[in-house]
Amino acid sequence: MADPTPVFDDLRQESEELDRLVARLVPREWGLATPAPGWSVAHQIAHLAWTDRSALLAVTDADGFRELVEKALAEPDAFVDRGAEEGAGLPSDVLLARWREGRAGLDTALRAAPPGARFPWYGPPMSAASVATGRLMETWAHGQDVADALGVVRTPSDRLRHVVRIGVRARDFAFGVRGLPVPEEEFRVEVRGPSGDLWTYGPEGAAQRVTGPALDFCLLVTQRAHRADLAVRAEGPDAGRWLDIAQAFAGPPGAGRAPRTDGGPAA
Repeated sequence: MADPTPVFDDLRQESEELDRLVARLVPREWGLATPAPGWSVAHQIAHLAWTDRSALLAVTDADGFRELVEKALAEPDAFVDRGAEEGAGLPSDVLLARWREGRAGLDTALRAAPPGARFPWYGPPMSAASVATGRLMETWAHGQDVADALGVVRTPSDRLRHVVRIGVRARDFAFGVRGLPVPEEEFRVEVRGPSGDLWTYGPEGAAQRVTGPALDFCLLVTQRAHRADLAVRAEGPDAGRWLDIAQAFAGPPGAGRAPRTDGGPAA
């Protein structure tokens, strides 16, 4: 069994990077609009705080988490937004402290998890490493929304490999959640990481292929940029269809981002 410590460390670093971005903000800046309709910077951090605490509950209190899932199923269209709205209404220093407390508690719980343990979630049960990977993906994606709101261009890191991996593994889900037939054959995915390494998935000789920069692939599968604005390329009709619908997150299909109209680079 692989040591999960590296992904725990990467999640901590991803969170700390976003923390440094928002910790310097004045209260007015917490109210800046992000690309997600109706969500400010405060909503983004509140959502992360809420989901971190949900993950902590899943790892430490399975019965309590099941009650949370029942509430979510009772109002699937409003449950997540309500959590973000409630947190966004807090003073910014209180919200920041709540986020820090929740993610620190989750970090401690994940590192203490017994080897091989699996925890409930809103889909199939997950290992501690998978929980951390999912939290890293969300932290990076919502951090992108915050960066866009602030006009900040982040320097990508090789922590993106976790987001790429989730995006690749979620291929079948992206088709299924839209009621589309899932391709029977595996795709070949080749993306270049920020440090220059080539990250590959699937059989080398596959007819359906996806290639491009890892950053662009991550922006695509988290629906933080439109395909037209990214240097991700597909070979084969099924691979092309996947790039139109790819999502690395659970739940219903997202609306994604509209293509840029000013001819500038992607977000």
